[in-house]
Amino acid sequence: MDIYLPIAAISLDVFVLLALGGVVGFLSGVFGVGGGFLLTPFLIFIGVPHAVAVASSANQLVGASVSGALAHWRRGHVDLQMGLVLLVGGFAGSAVGVWLFALLRRIGQIDLTISLAYTLLLGTLGALMLVESSRAWMRDRRAGSLRRKLHQHMWLHGLPFKMRFRRSKLYISALLPLGLGFSVGVLSAIMGVGGGFVMVPAMIYILGMPTAMVPGTSLFQIIFVAAGVTILQAVENGTVDIVLVLVLLIGGVLGAQIGTRFGQRLRGEQLRALLALIVLAVAAKLAFDLTATPTDLFSLSMLGG
Repeated sequence: MDIYLPIAAISLDVFVLLALGGVVGFLSGVFGVGGGFLLTPFLIFIGVPHAVAVASSANQLVGASVSGALAHWRRGHVDLQMGLVLLVGGFAGSAVGVWLFALLRRIGQIDLTISLAYTLLLGTLGALMLVESSRAWMRDRRAGSLRRKLHQHMWLHGLPFKMRFRRSKLYISALLPLGLGFSVGVLSAIMGVGGGFVMVPAMIYILGMPTAMVPGTSLFQIIFVAAGVTILQAVENGTVDIVLVLVLLIGGVLGAQIGTRFGQRLRGEQLRALLALIVLAVAAKLAFDLTATPTDLFSLSMLGG
């Protein structure tokens, strides 16, 4: 059954959109990521314009993230203090990101920028995560029950303005989560992602947070940054398709609850390896689309459309 999307100006099967929302919500609950790193490319693959896909994905992330964050909150796996510091940086980054998005759209380079950004970022992160999770698995096989810290002390931990995050049992510079939040805010605005695929590894390996606290805290921050990006995109660029968002939102909320339960059954390195494979698969598809010869060699498009 097709449904017309007024801002995207196309008709798509409503059940396909519901399924996409469900998959994204499921990943949100399992990994603590917003899922926009998959949703935005998939929307582009089925014909949604790049600019609309980015802006609408950011809005859909709100519902899926709320659903997943509440499930983690009930288990006591949300560091509220850390989430608020991340949020301050996220708001600043999202404002800068929306400004860059509007600039790229005016000069007609937004489609290429989005595709290149996804290909490079997802390819790099996916490879690093897969290598790390493979090493962790090999260490566990050799060392048995021997535990090892996931993060190492580095020069970043010596920065000033230190804060104590009691829930995560950390005493680190507030500049670290502020900078991480800012980077994720920029990515959220330009790529339509929650930034969890960057934030989750960074929270574990740079901030040194306990793995159990990471998904819920990440989702808490994503809720508000994604909502802010949606408002800014709607006001500044007019690219949020509310019909598309509502359909994706229904599937996303349901999928997040299922994903949260499923994620409790997998070990940390198994979750990271699975997420890495998904990220690499999406990056490979985007790289193919960038390099493959198009079916139609000539096309007309309006500048910034």
